[in-house]
Amino acid sequence: MRARITHTLSYRYSAPVLLGDHRFCLQPRGHGFQRLLSFACRITPEPDHLYALVAASGDEILRARFLGSTDTFLVQATSEVETSSAPALDTCLAANEPQLPYPVGRLNGDLMGAIEGWLPNGQHDPAAVDLAQEALMGSDQRALRFLDQLLEIIQDRVKYTQRHVGPAWPAGRTLKERVGSCRDLAMLMIETCRCVGLPARFVSGYHLVEPPPKRYDLHAWAEIYLPGAGWRGFDPSGKGHTDDRYIILATSSNPNLTAAVNGTFSGSSKVESEFKWSIEPEILA
Repeated sequence: MRARITHTLSYRYSAPVLLGDHRFCLQPRGHGFQRLLSFACRITPEPDHLYALVAASGDEILRARFLGSTDTFLVQATSEVETSSAPALDTCLAANEPQLPYPVGRLNGDLMGAIEGWLPNGQHDPAAVDLAQEALMGSDQRALRFLDQLLEIIQDRVKYTQRHVGPAWPAGRTLKERVGSCRDLAMLMIETCRCVGLPARFVSGYHLVEPPPKRYDLHAWAEIYLPGAGWRGFDPSGKGHTDDRYIILATSSNPNLTAAVNGTFSGSSKVESEFKWSIEPEILA
């Protein structure tokens, strides 16, 4: 699939404010099963200093510093991307499907940040441990069967709903509420996979569904590392296994580091802000 996407974020303030440092995760991935053909980002007011860097995840992000005051802030990213389908998992793992729980000692050290538990001491959420044990039942401890059963359990137990404000919920809360946004369901799958030794990370991007919705929003899903097949996408709030209609913007073991725009402003305590966004995709081929 080849697509052009225009992603616009606008902020309006009731009085002039000073913009702090900002971080932008709006440039689609340019490697693997996704090729970045072009990218441009327009920022108003123009930053005093704007530079690109490669994050720990390997994604390219932008950082900006501003001078002076403003009562408006506009960010518009235009990307052209070409995606392709990854090789079938059962083909990649036909002779060597990982058995679960996967021994942590056999993992590349670079993956350790994607295996840690959600709790501050590095332990796993007990709710995720219970869910992992349930998904292991009947899977013959095979990774692909485990993932398919986990997707089925999550989609059966948790109702998807949109929630635009707040961070991703931990696994225990999502299971207790029995409802969650795409980022909540993604974190539930991530935490559960980590319990059985499968590295997992959070993904922010676009899902260009058919038929298109009245309004597109950012989407979130999980990437699971399968030894022998590498990082693969799984969407518990969508169709399960991702395909070429998913476009990746940013990945991280910490979902807070994948926000499209992250920054601060300072001004009077009475200043009010208004935020609007639009995501306009065009399928080219």
